[in-house]
Amino acid sequence: MTADPAAVEAKAGAGAASGLTLQLRQVAAQHPAARAPAPLALKGVNLQLAAGEQVAVIGPSGAGKTTLLQVLACALPLAAGHYELNGQAPWKLPRRQLHRLRGQLFLAPQTPPLPPRQRVIAAVLAGRLPGMGWLASVGSLLYPHDIPAAHDALAHFNLQTKLFDRVDRLSGGERQRVGLARALLAPARLWLLDEPLSSLDPTHARQALAALTGAARERGLSLVATLHQVDMALAYFPRIIGLRDGQVAFDLPATAVTTAHLERLYGQQPAERIAAPWPAGVEAQHAEPAPPVALHCR
Repeated sequence: MTADPAAVEAKAGAGAASGLTLQLRQVAAQHPAARAPAPLALKGVNLQLAAGEQVAVIGPSGAGKTTLLQVLACALPLAAGHYELNGQAPWKLPRRQLHRLRGQLFLAPQTPPLPPRQRVIAAVLAGRLPGMGWLASVGSLLYPHDIPAAHDALAHFNLQTKLFDRVDRLSGGERQRVGLARALLAPARLWLLDEPLSSLDPTHARQALAALTGAARERGLSLVATLHQVDMALAYFPRIIGLRDGQVAFDLPATAVTTAHLERLYGQQPAERIAAPWPAGVEAQHAEPAPPVALHCR
């Protein structure tokens, strides 16, 4: 039986009363893997997010979506511009304050950095680490004790039967869902999800987005997700940002996004790419019947 997201939060002890606000003004940044003098991945981006708001960022490959999330996660310094997170300029804070601010963020990359020999229960409970002291963190990783909380978080992604499996026995899609399940236990006020559906089939993708957006909404958390699946973005997010060539092409309510907007955003790419279908065979080898979103930036 799938537990209510609010119950998972209570067990996790998250205690976050509201989401974070953020503001970007004329922000420019290089891709995390770029070397000077590589072109900028973001060029003069302006963006505001209210506490508790949920936004999907869409756009073609190379548009700067991952770089944007790295900037929002305080993991990538700016080349130019100004960034405020909850009214604070992260890169002007003393190191200890920046560390504490990063503890309020949850960044889920496309490929979660899960140790292959780790048990799933330990991997999921690691979502709590930013809110724990050093000794408690080590103890939790060595001797996971809150089995019900981990079970409930995994149940939202139809993975509760994998609780004691080793990570290296999971499929790519299952590992991605384990990484997303961490969010339900994290003491974060801003979730940043980078292509959280990239390894999921349509059924598990819908299940994952419903769990993540529902939990964020109930807790009042802020949520920014980059997606290639435009139809899913329009279905689950009230606000859509189109990013192209490192710049904001449009920032609209989902109900106002038209085919013309998408055609301009994706250029000459075929209509089926705009719809962003899942690759054939995604999760097929390990698919399971489904019932009716890490890396911590520290």
